[in-house]
Amino acid sequence: MVIAIGFEGSANKLGIGIVKDGEILANCRRTYITPPGEGFLPRETAEHHQQNIHDVLQEALEQSGISPQEIDVVCYTKGPGMGAPLSVCAIVARTCAKLWNKPILGVNHCIGHIEMGRLITKANNPTVLYVSGGNTQVIAYSRQRYRIFGETIDIAVGNCLDRFARVLKLSNAPSPGYNIEQAAKKGNKYLQLPYCVKGMDVSFSGILSYMEDKIDDLLKDYSPEDLCFSLQETLFAMLIEITERAMAHCGSDEVLIVGGVGCNERLQAMMGVMCEERGARLFATDERFCIDNGVMIAHAGALAHAAGTRMDFTDATITQRYRTDDVLVTWRDD
Repeated sequence: MVIAIGFEGSANKLGIGIVKDGEILANCRRTYITPPGEGFLPRETAEHHQQNIHDVLQEALEQSGISPQEIDVVCYTKGPGMGAPLSVCAIVARTCAKLWNKPILGVNHCIGHIEMGRLITKANNPTVLYVSGGNTQVIAYSRQRYRIFGETIDIAVGNCLDRFARVLKLSNAPSPGYNIEQAAKKGNKYLQLPYCVKGMDVSFSGILSYMEDKIDDLLKDYSPEDLCFSLQETLFAMLIEITERAMAHCGSDEVLIVGGVGCNERLQAMMGVMCEERGARLFATDERFCIDNGVMIAHAGALAHAAGTRMDFTDATITQRYRTDDVLVTWRDD
């Protein structure tokens, strides 16, 4: 039996979660929200995390009913992510590990998403589409690694959506991607956009530049809702194409969507059609678990800890570019 606490703060979500053998005892979160038209910068995001982390930690301990003495391992996001916000959580996690005299474990953010998705949906060995503000990857497990079959070669799909929301001055509450999704539901006039799939990889920066450069002209013929609709349809079609190709290569009959953009109901619906045509099953979670959270870090760390993975305290650092396939998956041998 492993009780783990997880600290997540790789971007604008600050989350602390506590798990006990796959059971979620606490899932507490604060989001740094900027004014419409503005993104979030590392320093201001880190300040938000600094101002809130003690309250969130206290809330998580109270919600779980667990005392620090009962915790077996302190887990934190090692990377990938924004340096300053990652550092805030790493420092607090190291401090807690020292004060409580507990082992510490750095967790790969992407693998946290994957293992959380597998826990919640009960997917066995899925092809994973990981889509968020900072990452876009198609992943499948093989020989104790999560292998990357395809990814973005420039910006992540969530970053593309967020930046287009800024062009339209959409609110950042609760998130720009969510507001694009709601606007897209009212759009029905499709604008042909650049479609950029390169083998197993995708590129989103050209599509964004095209819409940014031509926005004034486009708004003469298309409503903002039409443009949101057109952008979503194009981006998601690209993602489904490379996911299906990875499934065919791996002989997979399961797809798991994880990451913040994975909450998008239109993406889930489009992926569902592809899965139905292939006789495959789709697995997806809601915003409690697909948006960055501390529980996923706690759960992935608990799996690794139970499998014998240990980290020296001097290695409890952060790595902004921490690849999904850098991690030895000690807890799986299938």
